[in-house]
Amino acid sequence: MTAPPLLISLALLLSLVGRSLSLPSASITEATEVLLNSGFVSMALTLSLVSKSLTTPQVPSVTVFSPSDETFARSGQPPLSLLRFHFCPHSLPLETLRALPLGSKIPTMDANHSLVVTTSPPASSTEINGVKVVGSAVYDDGHLAVFEIEKFFDPQFRNQGPSPSPSPSPSLNHLRCAALNEIYPTGIGSHGGYCFREPNVLLRSTGYSVIASFLGMQLMESKDQEIMPLTIFAPPDESLTSHIGNFTEYPSVFLRHVVPCKLSISDLISYSRGTTLRTKLEGFVIELDRIGDSMTLNGVLVTFPDMYSSEWLSIHGVGGILVPADGNAPGTESRPKE
Repeated sequence: MTAPPLLISLALLLSLVGRSLSLPSASITEATEVLLNSGFVSMALTLSLVSKSLTTPQVPSVTVFSPSDETFARSGQPPLSLLRFHFCPHSLPLETLRALPLGSKIPTMDANHSLVVTTSPPASSTEINGVKVVGSAVYDDGHLAVFEIEKFFDPQFRNQGPSPSPSPSPSLNHLRCAALNEIYPTGIGSHGGYCFREPNVLLRSTGYSVIASFLGMQLMESKDQEIMPLTIFAPPDESLTSHIGNFTEYPSVFLRHVVPCKLSISDLISYSRGTTLRTKLEGFVIELDRIGDSMTLNGVLVTFPDMYSSEWLSIHGVGGILVPADGNAPGTESRPKE
């Protein structure tokens, strides 16, 4: 039996993803040479020092935010813990940085701290943790990007911008997202219906190509249908390619990561622990919990909160595939243990 075109295309995509799960060592070598010749000797040496920890399957791409040598000289050699705060485990091209909305969280190689975007698009320049990103990328090959910043980021930085309005606490432990009755007008796309062009670019550039491929194919609506708000929890490519062997499982796996309402990270945090969210996969729910200041969904950490936000769509990166407590999700065959 001939496989459907969608599954053939997806198989090709996954084979390509599987070949490039770790940061190429050539990217580090080339970036180091560029930094040495561009007034960033201190960061070039740092990049060489940490190169082994970057070329692993857990780090498919990297963005480095680097102060100049003059800043290093004024501040003195910072500890490695502070330098890790300047490494993001995703490649973020300049257009992606400029498109991130105010308050967006950017994960770092320091698991205890995230960066926060402190400017709103379309700004002429981007600020992160109140520090300006200078000009265009010093180096960017699609796997590794390096940007100059005016000074070191402060891990204790707290965004003093306006606080978002708190979401009402749910009266039931099971949050009925669709009951929010929040309907956005058509015209999101050029002819109505969902348009995922902008979030697709962001997802593909940050290691979430599989989820990007499913956005349009699985959530396509009639052009005349009103746009319903959505939240998507996006597992990284390596998680999907490592844990799912049967391509026919992908649609049901994707739908369990889609919630039929728009929820920012501040919305999620405002709900009490144990609150559950309905998803697009019938019978599958997501339970909210917290570990310290971090959010978890069915025990999976939210690693890239507020990755993307628009009038009707929120996308959050998560550390892996969401599974229910019993390990068997609706629409997915359970595999016997060997």
